[in-house]
Amino acid sequence: MDNLPLLTIGVTLLTCVLGVVGVHVYASGKTQQQMLIDRMSYTGPMETATGRRRRFAGFDRWLRRTSLGKRIERKIGATGLDLTVGEYAVYVAGGVLSLYFVVGAVFAPFFGALAVLIGVWGGNAFLNWQRVKRTEAFINQLPELTRVLANATHAGLAMRTALAMAAEELEDPAGEELHRVADQLAVGHSLDDALGELADRLPSRELVVLVTTLVLSSRAGGQVVSSLRNLTETLEERKETRREVKTMLSQVKVTALAVPLLGLGFLLMINATTPGALDKMTGSVVGQVGTVVAFALYAVGYLLIGRMSRVKV
Repeated sequence: MDNLPLLTIGVTLLTCVLGVVGVHVYASGKTQQQMLIDRMSYTGPMETATGRRRRFAGFDRWLRRTSLGKRIERKIGATGLDLTVGEYAVYVAGGVLSLYFVVGAVFAPFFGALAVLIGVWGGNAFLNWQRVKRTEAFINQLPELTRVLANATHAGLAMRTALAMAAEELEDPAGEELHRVADQLAVGHSLDDALGELADRLPSRELVVLVTTLVLSSRAGGQVVSSLRNLTETLEERKETRREVKTMLSQVKVTALAVPLLGLGFLLMINATTPGALDKMTGSVVGQVGTVVAFALYAVGYLLIGRMSRVKV
């Protein structure tokens, strides 16, 4: 009992030391967990390489837990945009509100409501367009990618090592996508799953053929080098054919975009020559139905022209 104060001090110090160690271990674990989440996230870490802290972090974490947020995250991940799900949702909401007030002031309040629907569709269409654009850029790099993989496997490297080396040598978007594949392989994903997810992010016939070749070669063995070199020649030919087809159809795509713009131009001319005409036109149920039908016909025409001009090579 004489040493009770000393014992109390010792227990207190031990408790403090254990508390400090516990806090350090907890903080280290949270940091590693966040790094792993950022590494496997489709949209990248919450802080970019340039030091820019992403906005709306709390809203982003909440939205990414929902099914809608997960779908948006996969789409953004396929576009390569430096955006999080929360930033995208806030920017789209701000753009839709701006469209509502601007279009409602220029045309009529009813057109502002239509602009909201078009704005929501436009946000999704923007992601799809960026995804197609990135897919096209990736397809253009496929001949170089297959050449690098063929040379690496010919030198005796394993397919996982060859993919990591190709990620270092190729520029974006191929380099970034292969880095993501290498990260997935590093945390235990199989080659089939990692390459299959790549094909899902950037859907194209060429990439499906490459993924199938790599997966079958890793499963059954065989002449990987000769297969990749033959595939390289085929991809080079398809690349030139796709460029020719795209050039031939460029005028049709411009026409599909010009027709709806002409309709909006006529509406502006009518409202300029007769102020208040659009308010009177959309002030009745018949006028509103006619306006909706007219916009629907423009949309159908745009989609039909785009569908007819879509040539799969």
